[in-house]
Amino acid sequence: MEFGKFGGQFVPGPILKAVKEVEDAFDKYRHDPAFLAEFQFYLREYANRPSLLYRADNLTKALGGAQIYLKREDLNHTGAHKINNVLGQALLAKRMGKTKLIAETGAGQHGVATATAAALFGMDCEIHMGAVDVVKQSLNVYRMELLGAKVVAVEAGLKTLKEAVDSALMTWSGELDSTFYLIGSAVGPHPYPTMVREFQKVIGEEIKTQMLDLAKRLPDVIIACAGGGSNAIGAFYDFLDEPSVRLIGAEAGGKGLGGRQHAATMTLGVEGVIHGMNTLVLQDEDGNIAPVDSISSGLDYPGIGPEHAHLKDIGRVEYVAISDEEAVQAFELLSKTEGITPAIESAHAVAEAIKLAPTLDKDKIIVINLSGRGDKDVKHIARYRGMELHD
Repeated sequence: MEFGKFGGQFVPGPILKAVKEVEDAFDKYRHDPAFLAEFQFYLREYANRPSLLYRADNLTKALGGAQIYLKREDLNHTGAHKINNVLGQALLAKRMGKTKLIAETGAGQHGVATATAAALFGMDCEIHMGAVDVVKQSLNVYRMELLGAKVVAVEAGLKTLKEAVDSALMTWSGELDSTFYLIGSAVGPHPYPTMVREFQKVIGEEIKTQMLDLAKRLPDVIIACAGGGSNAIGAFYDFLDEPSVRLIGAEAGGKGLGGRQHAATMTLGVEGVIHGMNTLVLQDEDGNIAPVDSISSGLDYPGIGPEHAHLKDIGRVEYVAISDEEAVQAFELLSKTEGITPAIESAHAVAEAIKLAPTLDKDKIIVINLSGRGDKDVKHIARYRGMELHD
């Protein structure tokens, strides 16, 4: 296991061989100066890093209490943190001689980022997406196709992120020689959770440098949304050995924790295996993976990255469930106070900050990792509020 009792490589033989190939390549290049220099070049010149750390004075004033800063991952090329990891994995795939990228996506941001990298590096691209999410995120579907990707709408099961992963894995198993499976979150068999974290940890590294520059000290709290957990582990990792910094992951409480219409894995999950890893999962009474529900396609997942499961197990990170309504209210409040519309995934982190900030003194600092922008969600949120927008 890679993270205490969590992690591992729980995949069948043919896929295990391909996973081992990825593991060998990652181990070879993760500390290679030429590889890292190229990765940093594309982060800087293509993805627009470092992303800004913005002091949200209007939101701070509206809430009272702690000062709030926003880590503006929404300003990255393609509009989310996803591009960081995608560039790293795509460069690795090129070094492995692969000619095609295959990926899953929920909210569509990882799919857009993967299609973008495929266009940049001259590779074929295939994105698997649950049919429900295809409807919710139709703008991102068109963006992927515009970039040259083939989008596969998955009709199995609940037609959301879990089924998209299942479908992508099955397709990959038949194309192992030519295709690289580019996982979008800190999930899956080893080395994927570690690899995604290594390519996303730039977020936390920048937060630390920027915070020391702006405030001459570390923040008191960092909050990030957590579905599979890539933006959260990216924001948290550089602070794990900083006990003065409180780390909070905000997951999808959906329509409430009393029934099945949520994706609160860290709150209600149990140890189990999903998508090649031992982690925390939501299960039904028969021990099967439970159906999940969230207004946020990107958090609509019945598992969590194994490093997050470990961090909860050792008590280093807190995890809280945010309801759909709380997330939508946060989506609206940040838009109205700062002129910044967050992704509905990121709005879960904003919602936790809205609760927490008034309880803290005014000299305390909260950093919210604003993992993506909300253009893709506007129609869906309008529909949630009873309005139908027409083009």
